[in-house]
Amino acid sequence: MTTDTTTDETIRYTADVVLAAAGHVLLIKRGWDPHKGSWALPGGHVDIGETSLAAAARELAEETGIVVPTQALRQAGTYDSPGRDPRGRYVTVAYTANLTLPVPPTAGDDASAARWWPLTELPALAFDHAEIIAGALNR
Repeated sequence: MTTDTTTDETIRYTADVVLAAAGHVLLIKRGWDPHKGSWALPGGHVDIGETSLAAAARELAEETGIVVPTQALRQAGTYDSPGRDPRGRYVTVAYTANLTLPVPPTAGDDASAARWWPLTELPALAFDHAEIIAGALNR
């Protein structure tokens, strides 16, 4: 079989986390483009040799300072719509976990802020993160 490189598409692999507690969801404020200054779910690229589950736990800790063990994360869905990210084709696996009470976050890595938002008062979100939250909470 011959591959036509003019139709090949680079696909990037990411993981996001919907962390909920007492009617709130944890969001980060993006520190750089795309969507710099917008609120989004903690998440990011899956590193070489890493599973999306491990990446989700790592990114959550790096961006918010909150450590959730991988065994507490449940897969909430895969999001792969073309155009979901202005940088190109991104496929994300979303994970969810629930805490009894919100734990104070500390923004780090590429997050300029991190905070808990009431589910009834969410800000406008970057990417398709509103869809991811809705899907995760309806599972």
